[in-house]
Amino acid sequence: MSIADRIRIRQVTLLSDDWYVLKKTRFDYRRADDTWQTLSRETYDRGNGATILLYDPERRTVVLTRQFRFPAFVNGHDDLLTEAPAGLLEGADPADRIRQELMEETGYVIGQPRKLFEAFMSPGSVTEKLHFFAAPYGPCDRTGSGGGNRAEGEDISVLEITIEEAMESIRDGRIKDGKTIMLLQHAALYLLP
Repeated sequence: MSIADRIRIRQVTLLSDDWYVLKKTRFDYRRADDTWQTLSRETYDRGNGATILLYDPERRTVVLTRQFRFPAFVNGHDDLLTEAPAGLLEGADPADRIRQELMEETGYVIGQPRKLFEAFMSPGSVTEKLHFFAAPYGPCDRTGSGGGNRAEGEDISVLEITIEEAMESIRDGRIKDGKTIMLLQHAALYLLP
């Protein structure tokens, strides 16, 4: 049985359509014991995205970014957030979009990135699915300055560190971003063991 056979949508209310879309949905859900239960959930739809980790196998380095994130700030994070480059798909192919975002944020130009996996990052309330990529790089692959899109409020700096420093930064709390932690752990296990 498909999960769709266990859902009956009753009502969808648009709560906000400003930065992204916030909806409240009332629905009936058929439980495992075959009884129906009426539930209400809010979903935040910001679209799907992609993220990438650049890694240099010879120098054992990775490329990350640092930028201000208002939601992290209002939740007590009084610093820039260290992250893997990422962006929303906005209808584009994930591999194509992440190459564009990578150039915009870091100035690096790469060929075809390798798809690692997909993941829902906060499935209790956010609809976004992230496509995770990795690609090798070298110093000559940086052809621009990066920095992000000023019109979108981005003010991004580029950080190149060793995989060992990145893993220590997870342990001591300097890196707190979920997608970045997942990529760095993948790199430590499979790309730069």
